[in-house]
Amino acid sequence: MEQNNNTRRVISLLVDNSNGVLARISSLFCRRGFNIDSLTVSATNDPSVSRITVTLRGTEQALNQLILQTERLEVTRQIFELDPDKSLQRELLLLKVECDTQNRAELREISSIYKAKIIDLSPDSMIFELTGKPDKIDAFLTMFKGYNILELCRTGVTALERGGKHEHMQKLAQEVGEAQLPLPGTHCPQ
Repeated sequence: MEQNNNTRRVISLLVDNSNGVLARISSLFCRRGFNIDSLTVSATNDPSVSRITVTLRGTEQALNQLILQTERLEVTRQIFELDPDKSLQRELLLLKVECDTQNRAELREISSIYKAKIIDLSPDSMIFELTGKPDKIDAFLTMFKGYNILELCRTGVTALERGGKHEHMQKLAQEVGEAQLPLPGTHCPQ
């Protein structure tokens, strides 16, 4: 059954840790018509490999096509979609909110309910730090709609699959390169 275009998907890529790789990957996503909702890049336990975690929206068919084309790039070692039920997904939020002596207790209560940390307190503002699932971050931000948000910064999703080493992680890099897949930028039949 085809899913709707607004389905949020998280893609994990293991790529060569070298100059220009992020630009090549994001350019391919753009050419395929995907808007990237969030993107994080990080080191892995192997210094020659970086992990790129991309959050985007799209249909299963379009996503499969994107994965096939991205997998074909020589800098891509692995690419796979992370199933929300089989992975741990987290974001970090820093939120600066205007406050005074009248609303400071309310703001502390909200932070306590969501287990957010107050990392800075000034006479006219508070800064909160919250780590959690994207839905938790969204819900926390909803609680601040009636307050004056001075600044906000979200890291984007970072994620790992649950359990031990998975099948996609055991695939050799040359298996990806030898696959008969469409070249990036070419039109694939739908």
